[in-house]
Amino acid sequence: MELQTISQVSKYFSISTRTLRYYEQIGLITPVKKEGFAYRAYDMETITRLHQIIILRKLRIPLKQIARILQSTDVRVAIEAFEHNLMEIEDEITALSTIRSIIKAFIEHLNLGSAIFALPDDEGLLEIVDSLTVSKINFKEEKSMEQLNHASEKLSKLEDKDVRIVYLPPMTVAAAYASGEGCEGKAMDMINQFIKDSGLLKIKPDARSFGFDCSKEAIAIGEPSHVYEGWVSVPNDIEIPMPLVKRTFNGGLYAAHVLRTWDFEDWRLLREWVNASDKYDNDWGSPRWTSPETSAGQGFEETLNFYNFAQKGGKMENLQLDLLFPIKEKDNGKL
Repeated sequence: MELQTISQVSKYFSISTRTLRYYEQIGLITPVKKEGFAYRAYDMETITRLHQIIILRKLRIPLKQIARILQSTDVRVAIEAFEHNLMEIEDEITALSTIRSIIKAFIEHLNLGSAIFALPDDEGLLEIVDSLTVSKINFKEEKSMEQLNHASEKLSKLEDKDVRIVYLPPMTVAAAYASGEGCEGKAMDMINQFIKDSGLLKIKPDARSFGFDCSKEAIAIGEPSHVYEGWVSVPNDIEIPMPLVKRTFNGGLYAAHVLRTWDFEDWRLLREWVNASDKYDNDWGSPRWTSPETSAGQGFEETLNFYNFAQKGGKMENLQLDLLFPIKEKDNGKL
């Protein structure tokens, strides 16, 4: 099998190029350096290893445990990781099953009661509810495949507690955009070079950094970007060297969710949360800045604790991202 580029591998496995770079950074995979290849390339051995990583991630094995599994020749390491994961899943299924049964009991109680809401006074039942947050539930019953699928769906769905509503204030930003293979890395490399050359963090230690896909056409989750833009907030009067450009961001309301373990499927879950909200409308695509070069009005991926991240050299192993989805409050007919 001939070498595959990072873009080909990203598309084949439906994972982002940033995730691939992160796996490289923490030592899970190693690209091949070969004359004639301008970009990262992967051989069959690395692709096979990546396939193993993806399977283990879908089984909800943490990256640190995956690294230990793949770096060890002792099968017990893998068995212990699977056993630990299985125990956690069994606990979650048991808890969900218990909650379902209790809710059914509540419904039966309310159907038999008056029109005024009141919880049942069954001390044993209420004691089980209290224990849900502090201990394992010793309540077992047979689980059908349909019930297991439902439990999995509930575990992956974003709840209100998983989403924060934040307001991004107006700001001036230095923007770098790039297109083609590896455009995310190219854009952010230009931003990082500007920060270094300008001494920005000494001038503006509260600088914030954002990145986003700004392709004209829709990009499926996991597919590599065609055009990517990176931002860093700057003082209004600072000079911006080419090829960077200065933009004025008008501010706006966003639904925010911290990216979990580099699973960009969280974008889909965040969109579903917004679309199901009775308080907020999806405002994706409404321009919040002017950009002659690229499309405007997208969601952002913000680097959290940006000052500390940049001071440590901008290594991906220290990178934590906030997903920011543009929203607006529903009108609801209020004057």
